[in-house]
Amino acid sequence: MKFLRIVFFAVTAICALAQDSVLSQEQIRALIRQSAEKDIENDRAQRNYTYLQREEEHKLDDKGQAKSSETRTFEIMVLFEEPIRKLVAKDDKPLALKELAKEEEKIQKIIDERKNEDVGKRKKRLEKAAKDAEESRHFVNEIADAYNFKQVRTEMLNGYISYVIDGEPRPGFEPERKGAKFLPKFRFRAWIDKATSQWLKLDIQCIDTVSVGLFLIRVHKGSNIQIEQTQINDEVWLPKHISLKLDARIALFKGLRMEEDVTYRDYRKFRTDTKITSFGEENQTSH
Repeated sequence: MKFLRIVFFAVTAICALAQDSVLSQEQIRALIRQSAEKDIENDRAQRNYTYLQREEEHKLDDKGQAKSSETRTFEIMVLFEEPIRKLVAKDDKPLALKELAKEEEKIQKIIDERKNEDVGKRKKRLEKAAKDAEESRHFVNEIADAYNFKQVRTEMLNGYISYVIDGEPRPGFEPERKGAKFLPKFRFRAWIDKATSQWLKLDIQCIDTVSVGLFLIRVHKGSNIQIEQTQINDEVWLPKHISLKLDARIALFKGLRMEEDVTYRDYRKFRTDTKITSFGEENQTSH
């Protein structure tokens, strides 16, 4: 019976892929906006979770060979509406007690500052967060307007039937916001779940030099970032994997070539009775 269910699922998926119609430009733009709005909702929901974030960084020489590597693992939590990173491991080894004590001290300092925060300062901080969120919504609309879209195909990705959509910079696009001026410097491919309109994967390619901060940083053509999401607890889509290849120059002198691989795991609903434990320990709750 299990084999028959697998066959039935496979046949159903193949039929759904075969019968898919091609989306128009306006339909794709609407889908991009819907997907981005859902991403904003996911970002809010992510604040209810703690998780581990492992960052593996390789600095490269002029030939593209790794000359140094470093791995760091952080525990991420949200305290007083602010995401906090606590370093718990280096090179996949738990921190020494002295280093761990410094991290705990840093977290406690943040907690004490927030507890003693006056009403005016807290209001100002929350208003800034709300303004940033609103700015993100406007930026989303600019993304939908900044590109010409093409539905490449429909394919199965991680068990989900997804639209594969390419975005190419639209000639003559005039950004309304400062942050959107970089959009014509990038092209992307997106995998968007057909059933939920959640994006599953993004592949973003730098196609022209990007200067940031009065030429303090120049990101070169060919830099690339790939981002994947996964569904957690059947209620939210959160980061799963990020792969970054960066070719840049700092202050017009120092070259920076690096690869970074970031993985996210052990998502847990954050509760007031949750105890944040050290790397490798199991989560404990008080009773």
